[in-house]
Amino acid sequence: MSVTAPAGFEAAGVVAGLKSTGKPDVAVIVNRGPLKAGAAVYTSNRAKANPVLWSQEAIKGGVVEAVVLNSGGANCFTGAFGFQTTHQTAERAAELLGVGAIGVQVCSTGLIGTGDEAFRAKVLDGTEKAIAALSADGGEDAARAIMTTDTVPKMSVLRGDGWSIGGIAKGAGMLAPGLATMLVVITTDAVLDSAQADAHLREATRVSFDRLDSDGCMSTNDQVTLLVSGASGVVPDETAFADALAEVCRDLARQLQADAEGASHAITIEVVNAASEDDAVEVGRSVARNNLFKAAVFGNDPNWGRVLAAIGTTEADFDPYDVDVLMNGVRVCSGGGPDRPREEVDLTPRDTHVVIDLRVGTATATILTNDLTHDYVHENSAYSS
Repeated sequence: MSVTAPAGFEAAGVVAGLKSTGKPDVAVIVNRGPLKAGAAVYTSNRAKANPVLWSQEAIKGGVVEAVVLNSGGANCFTGAFGFQTTHQTAERAAELLGVGAIGVQVCSTGLIGTGDEAFRAKVLDGTEKAIAALSADGGEDAARAIMTTDTVPKMSVLRGDGWSIGGIAKGAGMLAPGLATMLVVITTDAVLDSAQADAHLREATRVSFDRLDSDGCMSTNDQVTLLVSGASGVVPDETAFADALAEVCRDLARQLQADAEGASHAITIEVVNAASEDDAVEVGRSVARNNLFKAAVFGNDPNWGRVLAAIGTTEADFDPYDVDVLMNGVRVCSGGGPDRPREEVDLTPRDTHVVIDLRVGTATATILTNDLTHDYVHENSAYSS
């Protein structure tokens, strides 16, 4: 049920004709209350799509009544016409729901630089159809409607002490951090105000979506939205809620990693014993974005030298000649030199675990990435831009 698992929410996903495949392409998620609190984080890319520009202003009041999402068109770099399309989408949804347009977040995903009268008409028509189809069981339909190159819908539910959290996500390419990644909608029936929602969402995003770095390419449309209905009537323990929200975000991030375009390996890079968490993140990200390392993993080659070369480009505090590297449980590098034979490392499983021990402190961080494959290059060369 995903976003409709918590009490107080309805959702729908419908076919509006934006996708040539005829699959669902417009989703609406509505917060029925009694609370209408919300928070969101957005891409830090300076090139922002029209829905992001609208939503960033709309969220300032801390109220989210509904989220309207479309796939089949990013509505980015479409000029004043594109922003008017987003505005009209929010107004149409608000009119049908009997709420203010400022309480409607709008999200789009698809090709950049395309949009015309036909696109606008389909989005508006799809918004009407989705609102007419709203249901307390519509969470999975909404998850399917926001898919683009995704092969499966991404959903997660976690139940707390009298309250629950549900979420959906989409994303298979352009997975790189910048406050948020991909399109994600999370709901909760816990009792929170907008300030609490914002603080918890930013922290959860920091340790989840911000640490998914599949291909180093940041989107123009990224948004993570949290809606709070308060329908459970339960004020949660702050720590318990924060932990639960972070786990839902991590679960969705792992699902996004598993479905990354063309990937044959899901790589978890765990940096331990760093001088600071920031250092650990920087080191892990340097490896996640190193094409030579990613190509080696694709070839099932435990080339730990490429790991050391990558982390040597960072400003983190460590001695490159006093670093250990483990690949799928085998320590191939000890103190910056060779350890176990490479032949002992089995990289044929899809899940690949790399541990980098900097041996200078106690901080740790984990970055999620994927290998670089022929299929990734083909998919992104064949996918129209």
